[in-house]
Amino acid sequence: MTNRVRIVGGGLAGCEAAWQLARRGIDVDLHEMRPVRGTEAHTTDRLAELVCSNSFRSAEQTTAIGLLKEEMRRLGSLVMEVADRHRVPAGGSLAVDREGFAEDMSAAIDSLPGVRVVREEVVDLPDGLTIVASGPLTSSALAERLRTFFGQDYLYFYDAIAPIVTAESIDMGKAFRASRYGKGSDDYVNCPLDREQYETLVADVLEAEKVETRDFERCVHFEGCLPIEEMARRGAQTLAFGPLKPVGLVDPRTGRRSHAVVQLRQDDHRASLYNMVGFQTKMTYPEQRRVFRKIPGLENAEFVRLGSLHRNTFIDAPRLLLPSLQTRTRPDLLLAGQIVGVEGYLESASAGWLAGVNAARLAIGARVLVPPATTTLGALVRYVSEDGRKNFQPMNANYGLFPLLEGKRRKGRERKLAMAARALEDLEAFAREAESDVKRAA
Repeated sequence: MTNRVRIVGGGLAGCEAAWQLARRGIDVDLHEMRPVRGTEAHTTDRLAELVCSNSFRSAEQTTAIGLLKEEMRRLGSLVMEVADRHRVPAGGSLAVDREGFAEDMSAAIDSLPGVRVVREEVVDLPDGLTIVASGPLTSSALAERLRTFFGQDYLYFYDAIAPIVTAESIDMGKAFRASRYGKGSDDYVNCPLDREQYETLVADVLEAEKVETRDFERCVHFEGCLPIEEMARRGAQTLAFGPLKPVGLVDPRTGRRSHAVVQLRQDDHRASLYNMVGFQTKMTYPEQRRVFRKIPGLENAEFVRLGSLHRNTFIDAPRLLLPSLQTRTRPDLLLAGQIVGVEGYLESASAGWLAGVNAARLAIGARVLVPPATTTLGALVRYVSEDGRKNFQPMNANYGLFPLLEGKRRKGRERKLAMAARALEDLEAFAREAESDVKRAA
């Protein structure tokens, strides 16, 4: 039995892995470089800090990410336990108070017996059983070491952060509260735009000064988190059919649907902060204030965070990883989180769950586990480890990754719910086997 497992990175994946190892009686050194060395996006030294949206996305099982939430609950996930505890209103989605979430996650890890949080930058690959969960903002020194180890270059894409405004600075004489189609009561603040206001916003977004991308960096945007200016370039009405779509929203004062709607989502438990949904951007700070204060209801907006752009790093996982998340050339080295090419908070945490469980099993000499392909976790693992995949790009959880259903052909909602039922049924035996490690350690 190995003495300790080392985990590099204290984000969602690293914390989830540490929790699963500790539950199984394995000692852990969790290395987090903040605050010794910061990143372009983090603002605190807390573990599991959420640097983009505060939303974990849909909570409904008609979506694969909603199903993944239920799978993770049944698998004893720390991230899901804490997220559920810090939930804030967000319609049919799961959003959290980001500060409370990070504080709770940090406290949970700090309280674990056998887990040491080491505040230092890791610049080399440790010997022995190791999980690298350094995330999309992997330091340049460690990224270079990994590139040398794998013998090939990394791929890059850029993730943009949306602004946050104070609730008291929103003019509710112009904005109104509602959720699309009435889901989740009046969870969102909506700023309606008529056609002229919408066209002005699009023109301003396109003409605004942007932060320049350095010449040596390859700029590829992930489709699920495009900067608003990138969407606007695709056509005059792209935003009206995207994050600004007014469908399902009726202004109670007029009884009519606007041409477009800017939505703001609650960002903390006190409802004092609101996130501009879909407004991730690489406009300069002065330009963001100028352009976004033209939106009806945001004329006097107080921005507590403005949008920004940071590099996300991921590996060509299908060429490098086994379905257990072990590297093909070094079985005692596992990777987890966004660096393996899963995109999204919970997807990253789920990879951390699997890496933690398998590291624990490797530590005691047991066989590693691979989740059923019919589950969301299994479908994601297959996507990032299926050898021969070309032009690999990061992926969110989605039902397109799942094996087809047998028998009667189903469509739409019925098909997705059938896939969810199959996933949870197939998960039962896998969850029992994974949980048997915990019982044995106890």
